Amino acid sequence: MVLCVKVPIKRAQEVKAFLIEKNLFDPDYRLKRTKTHIFFAVTKKSGITSRFSFAQLTDVSSLPNARKKTNMKSEVSKKLTKSELQHLRRAYDVIGTIAILEIPPELKKKEKLIADTILDLHGNIKTVLKKSDIHGTEFRTQPMKYIAGVKTKETIHTEHGIRLKLNVEKVYFSPRLSTERKRIAEQVKKAERILVMFSGCAPYPCVFAKRTQAKEIVGIELNPAGHDYGVENVKLNKIQNVTLINADAKQAKALTQTRFDRIVMPLPKTADEFLDSALAVAKKGTIVHFYNFKELDKFHEAKESIKAACKRKKKKCRILRTVKCGQHSPKAYRLCVDFQVL
Repeated sequence: MVLCVKVPIKRAQEVKAFLIEKNLFDPDYRLKRTKTHIFFAVTKKSGITSRFSFAQLTDVSSLPNARKKTNMKSEVSKKLTKSELQHLRRAYDVIGTIAILEIPPELKKKEKLIADTILDLHGNIKTVLKKSDIHGTEFRTQPMKYIAGVKTKETIHTEHGIRLKLNVEKVYFSPRLSTERKRIAEQVKKAERILVMFSGCAPYPCVFAKRTQAKEIVGIELNPAGHDYGVENVKLNKIQNVTLINADAKQAKALTQTRFDRIVMPLPKTADEFLDSALAVAKKGTIVHFYNFKELDKFHEAKESIKAACKRKKKKCRILRTVKCGQHSPKAYRLCVDFQVL
């Protein structure tokens, strides 16, 4: 019996992005399509129907011709010991045509077998890489090692109707934030001026440009490679209202005279250090989306950082909402605090 979520075809992309982001999508099964709906296999029910009122939970026994797809675990199990099988991680990120794995030391000798299995199972994946170190440097980049398939680290990723070209080793990009980018885009009002700090290869600016009626979108990115890909992506998507700046976001006030209606700060680890810079280009009514990594019982610390920064800048603020938008570690979450400058 396979637990599935049934959604209208027109809403399938956003639901799938949500399932992947929340680690609810079960890659071991093929989707089932009818003329009007798509069925996605899911690992558990958590939060799906509360997030999408139109979604319906069902099981595979009620779906005629639903086919179980051969999965990675079953394919490699005959070639792994019981001990090795316990270390196998089925979840991995897919950016464009590249799959990025985490291979524990216990499975290093079997990484090629695992990579080849993924290539055999998924026709859309052409390259398999593995994370070879933790995120490092001020650019948040992560070293990658080639394992199998086409030998490249560059790809084009599609999201919400836009295409993003990037090198996954030179640029920080998370496909798991797709739902979050859409969440913010849905809040943007006509003729807004938006600042995206730490804009990377421009996923936030491009999504906003394509899905909203924003007047102007400015992105600031310190990483030269990220900035160059961002410029290329603006051209790739034929966008006219985005300006990208290769600089430190702490210089925001010196880089632009604009006071923004909305400011996005997608740098969870050290965004606290940039709150003063964000507030320097805010005005009364500006909405700020502030990201942070916090344990569940320490969410209040993010709000306290915001209030402290506002006090330093002699501004008042109102916390609008706190959103969990991914799990950073077993105990810590990526969260977004939306607040308004008063």
